[in-house]
Amino acid sequence: MHVRHLRDLLADEARTKALIKEHNGVFCDFCRQRITVQTLQLLFKLAEEAQLKEKIDAMFRGDKINSTEGRAVLHVATRARRDQEICVDGHNVVPEVWEVLDKINEFSTKVRNGEWLGVTGKPIKNVVAVGIGGSFLGPLFVHTALRTEATAHAAAGGRVLRFLANVDPIDVARALDGLQQEETLVVIISKTFTTAETMLNARTLRTWLTTELGQDAVAKHMVAVSTNIELVKAFGIDPNNTFGFWDWVGGRYSVCSAVGILPLALQYGFDIMEQFLLGANDIDEHFLSAPFESNLPVLLGLLSVWNVSFLGYPSRAILPYCQALSKLAPHIQQVSMESNGKGVDMNGKPLPFDSGELDFGEPGTNGQHSFYQLIHQGRVVPCDFIGIVRSQQSVYLKGEIVSNHDELMCNFFAQADALAYGKGPVQLRSENVPDHLIPHKTFSGNRPSLSIMLPELSAYQVGQLLALYEHRVAVQGFIWGINSFDQWGVELGKVLASKVRMAAAVR
Repeated sequence: MHVRHLRDLLADEARTKALIKEHNGVFCDFCRQRITVQTLQLLFKLAEEAQLKEKIDAMFRGDKINSTEGRAVLHVATRARRDQEICVDGHNVVPEVWEVLDKINEFSTKVRNGEWLGVTGKPIKNVVAVGIGGSFLGPLFVHTALRTEATAHAAAGGRVLRFLANVDPIDVARALDGLQQEETLVVIISKTFTTAETMLNARTLRTWLTTELGQDAVAKHMVAVSTNIELVKAFGIDPNNTFGFWDWVGGRYSVCSAVGILPLALQYGFDIMEQFLLGANDIDEHFLSAPFESNLPVLLGLLSVWNVSFLGYPSRAILPYCQALSKLAPHIQQVSMESNGKGVDMNGKPLPFDSGELDFGEPGTNGQHSFYQLIHQGRVVPCDFIGIVRSQQSVYLKGEIVSNHDELMCNFFAQADALAYGKGPVQLRSENVPDHLIPHKTFSGNRPSLSIMLPELSAYQVGQLLALYEHRVAVQGFIWGINSFDQWGVELGKVLASKVRMAAAVR
């Protein structure tokens, strides 16, 4: 489909103003998308026909919209305020959520202030979180985002948080490098306590602890996040040291449950993590109640559908101009591609179109020296540019024209314009570029992007950003008519690996 070039669309000031939206400090600029105001109205009509509002309401209402597994989809309940009511099967689950959060608060406070000691009497200063997939990528994203934020950094006070996900023994070695058993707490994160990779890593770390400290070490140096109390107990962990969550929390949506909040609270303190939860809750409320015309997750989701299903662009680059967001793209890869990489609709019928996006990304300006060549002069890849107004770190060198952060943001603004406007032969000739080089230096432009701006990157804004992307993915799935909340495609390889494992054991 061909519409007017973006350089012409951007000349329309009224259109530009109409495509810049804001909610509670989060600015989204959609004017470099290949749409008109009329296009947006047609997308709203599509949303109406797909019953988007009804599907959003059903999710928040606790209906079992994950039909293949017979489950509600209520990650929003994991960051609900105490005064909210969110029900599953007519039962308000918010008090249960806060019972777990209060337990995390109590436990993390004891560990951080030295009330909870290891078996040799030393305080715990290191935490290794063992989990894979959603039990790893979301918490790692949040941890990476907060490491250099001033308040969080001060609260960490020299503590160490590491993650062990890969069953590769190299990952084990790196996770444990330099750590002393007597100062280390291991958090095993597995909903069923049967995930093969996680449980092998858990047994490996149990051996690492008990070889040095004796069998009593498990009681003081290992805790669990799981729904399977019996297997936790069989593993040797005291059920009282288990932090639960629920089957209506999908793995890739679980960072706001004990999966993420326990290890993160041990590192940064519960107060900071509560701010993270409030940020996510803010976007949840906005997503549920705001009209579509100003609803940021809805607009993001509809424009992704536009780019994928109408303009035929299957991929998306997530480009945060903030090194603290370096793990955003890997996390959203799972949230998006595991959710919407489906071949059938809700009724099991083959889709007549491809669903999902191919997500990748790298922080600017690193990405500019990596794959930006392709997105400027090769394939068209819609881009998400994410910028922060006030950096977590302020550096200004005497004699430099701009600060380091301002230099970063100059690139943030320039790249979006370069993709939109491009550079043609007439301009190149005016710059005396030789004719034989003009085809090589021509930029077609007309390449869509959007910009998300946050005032700063504190725990609250990290929560907002997380929820923004989670709900964007849900909108896409609701429009495409697929189940974004199961992941049967993960299962076949796991089953076959189990058969190979058994065959190897026989040999």
